[in-house]
Amino acid sequence: MNINKKIYYLTFEDVQSIAEETIDRKLNNKELKLVENHIGDFIPWFESIAHCIDYIKIEEEK
Repeated sequence: MNINKKIYYLTFEDVQSIAEETIDRKLNNKELKLVENHIGDFIPWFESIAHCIDYIKIEEEK
């Protein structure tokens, strides 16, 4: 398996959709760059991966 293969990704369209839902407008380029630079700081990667692993264990026990 390719170790560098992406498992999940977000697009600017995803970000703009959420911006429109939460602040009723699209983000400008400066704001998009800030989101791009900092989104990883706010996503609980460890917990998300751990939950997936736990799910796999539960499914294998069925």
